[in-house]
Amino acid sequence: MKPVSRLLLLMAALLAAALSPVRAADGGKRVITVGGDVTEIVFALGEGSSVVGRDTTSTYPAEAGALPDVGYMRQLGAEGVLSLKPDIVIAAASAGPAEVLKQIESAGVRVVRVPDPHSAEGLIQKVTTIADALNAKAAGATLTTRLVQDLTKVKAEIADLPGHPRVLFIITAGSGPPMAAGTGTAADSLIRLAGGENVFAAHTGYKPISLEAAAAASPDAIGLMDQTLQQMGGVDAVASNAALRLTPAAKEKRIFGREGSYLLSFGPRLPQALSDFAHAIREKAAEKKAL
Repeated sequence: MKPVSRLLLLMAALLAAALSPVRAADGGKRVITVGGDVTEIVFALGEGSSVVGRDTTSTYPAEAGALPDVGYMRQLGAEGVLSLKPDIVIAAASAGPAEVLKQIESAGVRVVRVPDPHSAEGLIQKVTTIADALNAKAAGATLTTRLVQDLTKVKAEIADLPGHPRVLFIITAGSGPPMAAGTGTAADSLIRLAGGENVFAAHTGYKPISLEAAAAASPDAIGLMDQTLQQMGGVDAVASNAALRLTPAAKEKRIFGREGSYLLSFGPRLPQALSDFAHAIREKAAEKKAL
């Protein structure tokens, strides 16, 4: 798009925002959240009534999913965001494009970037950053205390569980081979925190896997996001997938799915997700047939 055309669109968005009748429910600050974890934290802090828009990945809690959608978090448009007349945009570090966020800031809107390390400590850091941005430090301290307590309990619970199941986590599977989660991913952190072993930890990021590599990895269980499981056609289809069919987990259908943001966003539901995942990988591993 030419610079002049972009400027005209931005001016039009600002005019639409000025005429917009929408107001935050409490008449106070108007917040747009970008990133499922960011949105969940804002609502967990009791600040949901200030949220006037959210990105496509923000579907929990249900109240958030009913709000205006400003688009996918990595493909934001300044016009759509500004049309909701926000005072502040709170966005995950991976949100963008960067030039769009700069446009939003140049229009006088405060943009707060939230770090998104995939760790228990990172969750506490996110809560603190967002609470400070919303001037909700007391609520932030309360939420932080609860999360630390819950995470401590879950850590002890996982330490008492038997074994360290070998887990293959599939993140996407389109027309090509499945993409497996390696080191440096949210799925890898989830597996390790749940006391499992990521069979593709030698790789970084998400990599397509071959029949030979998957078979050699010999996972006890295969985990997926629910969306990926559905896209692949369900458990039977995953078990018969060309790249997975020779793995022990696929042969015995030790395969399970969970909602993606619940497992991988490292938001306020992290303690519950860790406990759930830790038990699930062990239950699947326990289904292994005796040789």
